[in-house]
Formats: sequence, C-alpha cells, structure tokens
Amino acid sequence: MSVNPDSSDDQHYDSAENGSENVADGGASDVSDAAELRALADANWDRYLRTAAELDNVRKRAARDMENARKYALERFATELLAVRDSLEMGLQAAEEAGVADLIEGNRATLKQLSSTMERFGVTEVDPLGEPFDPALHEAMTMQPSAEVEPNTVLTVFQKGYTLNGRLLRPARVVVAAPKSVE
Repeated sequence: MSVNPDSSDDQHYDSAENGSENVADGGASDVSDAAELRALADANWDRYLRTAAELDNVRKRAARDMENARKYALERFATELLAVRDSLEMGLQAAEEAGVADLIEGNRATLKQLSSTMERFGVTEVDPLGEPFDPALHEAMTMQPSAEVEPNTVLTVFQKGYTLNGRLLRPARVVVAAPKSVE
C-alpha cells in the first residue's frame, strides 16, 4: 500500500468490491479508521513537503550568506585603509612645498595611522630584535657568531613579521646569533 497522497489509487477497505463483508459493528469503524489514517498520511506528507522546502531555502540562504561573507569580508578593513591612502595622497601634494623635516613628520604620522588601523583589526607586528629565536614566528636567514648575546638570539631583523589575531601572516626574517667559534 502506498501512502503517497498524489497516488490515484483509491483504497477501498471492507467494500463489496474486494470481497469483504460489511459487518454492522466493525465495518463502519474500519472505514472511519482508514479515513483517519489517510488524513494523517496526507498531513504528514504536507509537513514533509513544507520541511523539505524550508530546508532547501535554508541551504540557499546559507550559501548566499557565505558568498557575501567571502566577497565583503575585508570591507571594514578596506574602508579604514582609505584614510591612510588619503593621508599619503595629501602628503605627496604637500611635498612640493614642504621641507625634508615636514615630509619625515608626515610619513611618521601616516605610519602611525596605518599601524593603529592594523591593530584595530587584529594585525600585530612581530619585531623580535634581542629576543630568543622562535621558529614558529621567525625565519632565520642566516646565523652569525656573536660574543655580545646568547646563542639563538635574534641579532638583526631584515623584515618584521605580522600576526592576525594570533595566527602568523608573515614570519619575521632575522639573523640569529650562533655560538662563538672556539679557535
């Protein structure tokens, strides 16, 4: 027996067509039970269809939300960087009339503005000068013997590193102190 409400097969229970007798005390009860079961099956099928449609809509909405999150994830960050760009452009325009000291001061102010914008978004600087070498945060470019500092200490920073909310974006490129060679 199929419970599909779209089925054109009408089931007739306890009818003369299928050879059963209509018993006065139980026949009417069986027909009403069948009607109740049919109504319950129709209601369940309707609930199933609605739930399936709702699930499909949730999937489509989640996919659309994820696509928008990927597309516009950097929107706030990019908006904040526009102020830094504006500052650089104004500095270049003012450079024609300004002296060297004014240019240096303008560059410092712009760098400070950029650093604070990056910090607001969780980008922090890794400047390990004088710290112990950490291969998780630093990339050793070379080793150099040194009598002034302990072995495996960062002597020089070629390029600062950066982390984003604790996750390494770029390791700091450094020169590491080697043990002083014995002559």
